[in-house]
Amino acid sequence: MTCDEPSQHTAVFTAVSSLRESAAQLAQHLSLPLADEPDGRFSYLLVLTRERLELHSQGPFAPGPVYVDFTQGKLAYRRRLGGGRQQALARAVGLKGGYVPDVLDATAGLGGDSFVLACLGCQVRMVERSPVVGSLLLDGLERATSDQEIGGLVQTRLRLHITDSRELMRDLSDDERPEVILLDPMYPPRTKKAQVKKEMQVLQRLLGSDSETDGLLENALSCARRRIVVKRPRLANALRGPAPSAQIIGQSTRFDIYAKEQLKKG
Repeated sequence: MTCDEPSQHTAVFTAVSSLRESAAQLAQHLSLPLADEPDGRFSYLLVLTRERLELHSQGPFAPGPVYVDFTQGKLAYRRRLGGGRQQALARAVGLKGGYVPDVLDATAGLGGDSFVLACLGCQVRMVERSPVVGSLLLDGLERATSDQEIGGLVQTRLRLHITDSRELMRDLSDDERPEVILLDPMYPPRTKKAQVKKEMQVLQRLLGSDSETDGLLENALSCARRRIVVKRPRLANALRGPAPSAQIIGQSTRFDIYAKEQLKKG
């Protein structure tokens, strides 16, 4: 995700009086205004509720709130019934037999793929450039750590860095370089007949398209020890650079795999 969201159009808000101080602290941390009421002055609100932190789009046709929940909903379904090591994501990062790579998710977003990989045994470093999206992700992680079923794996297998992943990858020492880097750049615009999910609609409007995907791949190729995996829409062009050494193609999503050893031979 890009971190260039227009802060002047985003504010922090809470309707819970006891959370007003926490909301003010969050607004100060993100350098965002604290809204007194959910009016039309702002396009987006980070809303602190009693249950969680949510991102709300304002306007008459706005979709519902966006938030991170690792304990229920679609992520809980993916953990229990997503196909385990046979699912495309697991095969793309190379999970096989006793091999469980450590992964750097350089575009973590709302954390779904990172969470699935952690559930399959991977140590995952999550990197998200957007402070707003990173706040949603941090809130979801903190709530998940208290869950009896998944709290342990969240605490031990997932680490979050809210920073520019290109800089982070450049600064890693040889000992810190991950075996696998996962890239999931902001999807290109789609036609009206193929609208993206609610969460991505909100994030695309908030963050805009990511114009630096080529830089991500270049840095990932220099940093990963074994492979880079790029998640793309099934019919989208590959990122600029060397051709993928392999692909895993699903109904709507494609994983382009750049195996370092094969790229060297090429």
